[in-house]
Amino acid sequence: MKIQTEKGRIRLSSDVYSSLTGAVATSCYGVKGMAFRSKTDGLVHLLRKESMSKGVKITYHDDQSISIDLHIIVDNGVNLVAVGRSIQSEVRYNVHRMTGVEVRSVNVCVDSMVIG
Repeated sequence: MKIQTEKGRIRLSSDVYSSLTGAVATSCYGVKGMAFRSKTDGLVHLLRKESMSKGVKITYHDDQSISIDLHIIVDNGVNLVAVGRSIQSEVRYNVHRMTGVEVRSVNVCVDSMVIG
């Protein structure tokens, strides 16, 4: 995505949004980590910190806004609605604050729960 400022043009890749979203989401209470569903075996895998962006999908819109879909794994016993709302709020705020891009929507998919 290209952003025009008074001092010039800035180009941000999808990796910037994905990494930022993954870092913000995993810092929220109750989130164990980002999730990735393997196409070979169909199982959900917990991603390591260096590959968190695989659990994030960025969609660009014509009005220079983005939508974010993210897949997470949560701890057992957390309130899923509260965790989802917290992630939506934190991701929307931090992505807009750090990049200046309007976040149209943040969709949180809970793929698995860690027990124990």
